[in-house]
Amino acid sequence: MNQAQLAASILTTMLGAGSAHAAPRVTAKKAVAAATPVASLELSPPELRLSGAGTAEAVFVTAVLANGVRQDVTEKAVFVSRGAGVRVQKGGLVEAVRDGSAAVEVAYGGRNVRLPVTVSHAATPRPVSYQYDVLPILSKAGCNQGACHGNAEGKGGLKLSLKAEDPSGDYEVLVRHGGGRRVNPSAPGASLLLLKATSTVPHGGGIRFKEDSPQYRTVASWIAEGARPDPSTAPTLTRLEVTPREQILSEPAQSVRLTVRGHFSDGTVRSLADRVVFSPGDPRVEVSADGLVTFHGPTDLSVMVRYADQLENVRLTYIAAGKHFAWKPVPTSNWIDEINFRRLRSLRLQPSELSGDTEFLRRAYLDALGLLPTPEEVRAFAADQRSDKRARLIDALLARPEFADLWTMRWASVLRIEERTLDPKGAQTYRDWLRTCIATGKPFDEVTRELITGTGSTYSNPPANYYRRTRAADELAETTAQVFMGTRMLCARCHNHPFERWKQEDYYTLASFFSRVDRKTENLTRKDRFDVHEHNGEEIISVSQVGPNKLAQDASEAAKIDKGSEEVKGGEVAHPRTKAIVHYGLPARLRYPELAGMSPAEAAAAPDRRVVFARWLTHPENPFFAKAVVNRIWYHLLGKGIVDPVDDIRESNPPANGELLDALARDFVQNHYDLRRTVRTIMNSRTYQLSSETNGTNAQDERFFSRAIPQRLPAEVLLDVISQLTGSPANLPANATGGRAVNLIPVNKQRQPFLKVFGQPARESACDCERTNETTLGQSFELISGTAINGMLKRPENRIGGLIKSGKSDADIITELYLASVNREPSGAEVEKLKAYVASKPDRRGALEDVTWALVNSKEFILRR
Repeated sequence: MNQAQLAASILTTMLGAGSAHAAPRVTAKKAVAAATPVASLELSPPELRLSGAGTAEAVFVTAVLANGVRQDVTEKAVFVSRGAGVRVQKGGLVEAVRDGSAAVEVAYGGRNVRLPVTVSHAATPRPVSYQYDVLPILSKAGCNQGACHGNAEGKGGLKLSLKAEDPSGDYEVLVRHGGGRRVNPSAPGASLLLLKATSTVPHGGGIRFKEDSPQYRTVASWIAEGARPDPSTAPTLTRLEVTPREQILSEPAQSVRLTVRGHFSDGTVRSLADRVVFSPGDPRVEVSADGLVTFHGPTDLSVMVRYADQLENVRLTYIAAGKHFAWKPVPTSNWIDEINFRRLRSLRLQPSELSGDTEFLRRAYLDALGLLPTPEEVRAFAADQRSDKRARLIDALLARPEFADLWTMRWASVLRIEERTLDPKGAQTYRDWLRTCIATGKPFDEVTRELITGTGSTYSNPPANYYRRTRAADELAETTAQVFMGTRMLCARCHNHPFERWKQEDYYTLASFFSRVDRKTENLTRKDRFDVHEHNGEEIISVSQVGPNKLAQDASEAAKIDKGSEEVKGGEVAHPRTKAIVHYGLPARLRYPELAGMSPAEAAAAPDRRVVFARWLTHPENPFFAKAVVNRIWYHLLGKGIVDPVDDIRESNPPANGELLDALARDFVQNHYDLRRTVRTIMNSRTYQLSSETNGTNAQDERFFSRAIPQRLPAEVLLDVISQLTGSPANLPANATGGRAVNLIPVNKQRQPFLKVFGQPARESACDCERTNETTLGQSFELISGTAINGMLKRPENRIGGLIKSGKSDADIITELYLASVNREPSGAEVEKLKAYVASKPDRRGALEDVTWALVNSKEFILRR
């Protein structure tokens, strides 16, 4: 048997090495048979208030069947008007005719329901609104999307703001630019806006709506009325109402109707299904123009509903029927399990069994310390008969110094602690300060405030390095939001965020918190003449003070800025579109500066704006901070965030379990932002301790935490455990404290080859996505014939040499290697095969090196299960 055959033999005989098979894909079934009796009918909206001549609203009908299935039956229902005040068309469109009260009778499947209607101002035409009628039509037609005229350069000579974020600017473009040809009030049908949309004149975007459509008639009426902007007295949108906000459906149901209503300042309520833009986040879902959501497979998603300057998100989950599914009660260890298992039951996912002692022991060591248990620790845990031995083990692991090492590495990556920008001394002091904070259990809100308000020498006050590593105000806004709020703000730099409530103005007001940070960089040694930020030496961080006269000067300078997020001298930020100085702060919806414990005047006068921001950010009622932190902790322990990616928390990226995320955040705040305590709580839960073996319901689940998901060890941990197994130090730079890769600070771009191949981040980005876990050919070469592994295997005084000198038998050495690598006893078959292999080789040590090499190459070693 050669070395390759040996590896194959071990890989096929080792137990539990990634043997789970993917279940066949489940496809949605057709809607339930019409023969099922109808239990009741539901109307949406349940009543109508129509105001204005010709006003019409759509009514949607849902049949609730006797088996609980819900079906949209709008097209099949019969509508009959009762009273002269309204008339109704097939399909549920109710139109105002005369002031007063009326009703519409709706019938389907032997059931009837009555819709009350109130009509007012039926003789008064309601003028077409530019902002609430015309622009939404253009948005729904896709005219102002990024692929069309909302592109940064526009299309075909017409440039609109993305998703109508600048209504006044769009008005100028539509009405006054283009030689006035786009709208023609004297002959609306000759307006280029309508000729292009109907493709009467050649149009690259094709037909957007037809001449006999309601959209055409609305836009033509607006043009005929003079193509005017909305007067200041016109009613404004106060609230967007979408129902249902959240729903779980299961086969045989296949669709759900979304109804959208706008509440306006004059008290009117309008149906907006034909005006809003529906954006589903999954290709297995279709949403019709009027809001009928149809599923083509199991999914969990958010449908974004956008209208004018408001958006709402609907959470929909569609699950397979699950033949004969019956929930089996599962023991719980703490409140995490109660919340998680309640969610799993609603999704018809039965959690896996509890992991065995061996699987749990290995997982706990890797997640808490980034190390493997020693053979002695494996034996001791197996022999421990106490019922609380897992909780005792977790306590012991979290008290070890290696815990601080591993978790420092995890936070150092997103804080971008590396030598190129910080210089060796600055990087080391920064990393050591962070490790001390984690080792001593400093509350993480305090750690964060020290980082946000860091001032002084980057050598003597390590948190000040936060402002050496990240320099420009806009980059500081993006990085701070990503790391401490779990929010990606980059999209809002150039336009309103397409998937969130963040607006471009919000981006620059956030940047203004950091716009007065100054840096003294005298007597520094440049390392790279092409990079002004790459130098050695101490840097002094301070905050500039600016008076009223300087602000006036800044305003004049702001007018000279053409584009970009340039900072103006004196420490102010100019908005790239309006060119105006941005007044720092946050949107009112974020309760700023209330959460900072200050009045608006006090916040505006604060000598250091960063202090105001830090107080707001870490306030117990802040909607972002605690969730962002616990979501990262959950990600490192479970392999996937409750919101994933972990730095992309937004309404259109819903959490797998929102109740659980909220509860974790509350617990984190109530227990003084204690990272170690949160880690302990999660690790003690049965959810964390579930097996990676699947059952008939959860083989495809990689989102809802019904089982452990096998994942490759991070680069640094993998190198450390290979070193631990072989008993040989890895070839690491001197700054790797204790000879551990997890303590290594990346040295410029010259990373250790093994770590680079296995995805160690260079720490150039605050995104966890910089760490890669994809399998590559280079990784195979490193494991099979890499110099790092071969060097550790062949070192004379390593573990193999020590075991041979101890006089142990081949069987005992093989057992010891199994306990040290995959942390379990080998099976009888494994021992016999490997004994035969070693006995067949004239070089006993070489054969044992082969055995160790094969173990390193096994899935059971490389994966954390």
